[in-house]
Amino acid sequence: MIRKFIPSLKVQTVFDIPMEELFRQGYKAVITDLDNTLVGAKDPLATPKLLSWLKELESAEFKVLIVSNNNETRVATFANPLGLPFIHSARKPRLSAFRHALSILGSSPKETIMIGDQLMTDVFGGNRMGLYTVLVDPVSMADEGFGTRINRRLEKFVRARLRKKGLHWEEKQ
Repeated sequence: MIRKFIPSLKVQTVFDIPMEELFRQGYKAVITDLDNTLVGAKDPLATPKLLSWLKELESAEFKVLIVSNNNETRVATFANPLGLPFIHSARKPRLSAFRHALSILGSSPKETIMIGDQLMTDVFGGNRMGLYTVLVDPVSMADEGFGTRINRRLEKFVRARLRKKGLHWEEKQ
């Protein structure tokens, strides 16, 4: 069970993910968290660098979908100008949102990458679904809400348990 918290890959930002390599390995779809994964939790719009990254994914024929635990207004404000499909109020790590995302994307778990900044929601849920999980450092921890701060405390406990068992996933860069 504790192994479900180990990401397939750990990087600093989405820009550090070797997307071309993953495409060559057969991945064709990306499910991504929004807040503190793509932008800070209070940033309403994509940065120019993020826009460029998303265009690169589109050019490489990746399908991209946002799955967020945040409300519809927050997620729509960000996703609609980009033309990205999204699932809001997802209640990750529950599997129903991941199943819905795969259905929208028309992809299987073995073809899909889950990108997020939280072990407790993004990595755990993605691993339970059989996705390739990528953990990124949070964009701006200062913007995090109460629920996320609780998750960060739980993450510290999980990381300590993983280290104790000799599972040093942080080194998988």
